[in-house]
Amino acid sequence: MLKIRQPFYRQCKHFRKLRVVLSLHLVLASTSQKSQMTLKIEKVSDGGKSVIRLSGRLQSEHLDELKKQMRGNQSRIALDLDGVTLVDVEGVRFLHDCEAEGVELLHCLPYIREWMVREKTETDKTTRFR
Repeated sequence: MLKIRQPFYRQCKHFRKLRVVLSLHLVLASTSQKSQMTLKIEKVSDGGKSVIRLSGRLQSEHLDELKKQMRGNQSRIALDLDGVTLVDVEGVRFLHDCEAEGVELLHCLPYIREWMVREKTETDKTTRFR
């Protein structure tokens, strides 16, 4: 008789959490440039909290996919920006909106944080004079 071996996590009595990792690579080739703009999105969930790790350039072209990855989460969400090297203005506005909605921003570089504050100040000024 052939015995089928169970996966490690089913064998271990002390295993409590299954970590689900989704890794998505977005490669957007620009027709006017020879270089490629890349953002890596890695989602790690442990049931109570989902951490979405970003690496590379966070630009407006990536925001739809990032929003899609954030949608439908029943757990708290945190964005880990440790690997982010460049952010455009739409990315900064997106991060500001995320934080305003309760998303935790981890490892946010000081220049990004300062830019978020400046964008909020500009938005407040524009809204006030309407």
